Amino acid sequence: MSTDHDPLRRALVAALASAPLVAIAGPEGKNRESPRSGSRTLVAYFSRSGNTRVVAGLIHRGLGADLFEIRPATPYPEDYLQTVEQARKERDSGFEPSLRSNVSDMAAYDTLFLGFPIWGETTPPVVRAFLSAHDLAGKTIIPFNTHGGYGLGNSLSVLRSHASKAKLLEGLVMEGEQERKTMEHVNAWLSDSHFTS
Repeated sequence: MSTDHDPLRRALVAALASAPLVAIAGPEGKNRESPRSGSRTLVAYFSRSGNTRVVAGLIHRGLGADLFEIRPATPYPEDYLQTVEQARKERDSGFEPSLRSNVSDMAAYDTLFLGFPIWGETTPPVVRAFLSAHDLAGKTIIPFNTHGGYGLGNSLSVLRSHASKAKLLEGLVMEGEQERKTMEHVNAWLSDSHFTS
């Protein structure tokens, strides 16, 4: 059975993606403050289209872990192609954007589930910035990643280099629906149907 057209799956994903997720942030952060649960596990994630957010929510709820959304201080453009171009430039130059907020007490956590989509066959620049901004020495990092069909690229080597004193475990990797695929499909359909000039 194909999961692409499963109405129950689509309803579940839509409900989970729209469910509010509470975030842990420092006093300077703009994430909503929430009391720590006392968990020694943190789920930190970056998501643009919502695919990684859904996975983060499931892990957060399933483990009773704390949750933190990684956000750049200046949001990426709404337009997909503009975001792709900006991320490419950031990646190529090694730029790490400023974060909207940091985890207020990273020392309180032993385990970090780190979620992000694969951008340009690597870790998004904002996730590299998150890794650089926090002391992860002695922590266990378990990545969970969504991608558009190209796999993990060099993202694991980025994690190893940015968190060299952490223990990196094998994580979850799954292909997620990507805006690029949708855009290409719709553009091809419009072109083939002669709706565009």
